[in-house]
Amino acid sequence: MKAVIQSTAFVHSVAIVVSLLVIGSVAAQSREGIELNEIAFTFAMELIKEGHAVADAKGAWTKHRPSADEENEFIRLHGFAQYAKWHLGIDRRFPEYSKRRYKFPYGDFKNVHRCGLLAAKARAQQYGYEEIGKAAAKLDAAVKQPN
Repeated sequence: MKAVIQSTAFVHSVAIVVSLLVIGSVAAQSREGIELNEIAFTFAMELIKEGHAVADAKGAWTKHRPSADEENEFIRLHGFAQYAKWHLGIDRRFPEYSKRRYKFPYGDFKNVHRCGLLAAKARAQQYGYEEIGKAAAKLDAAVKQPN
């Protein structure tokens, strides 16, 4: 009886280890597709230096974030290359001319919003996008302490 219990415990332990490895692998694959958009980071820093930044409070992003209609109109007028500049993340699993490719928005197509940076930073940290989280934090520091 003791051998059966030990055998069952061993099988369960192996199943748990395999499950954890699979979950870790899937999580790593989902993070691999999204990377920091260096062009957007540089663009945002330039906007901040030029005074095109709003030092609003955490939680205001839901009010300041562009709507889907505003995004579509911006793309129609300026194209996807300009749209991409307003997003700190690029998901290369999606086509270049798709809104799904661009992640972590931070502004309203006129100004960098601190609330957008804080939202991007929080989401990046939550999902393990360390480089994007650090970039959002650097931009936030620049908004709080302009040169």
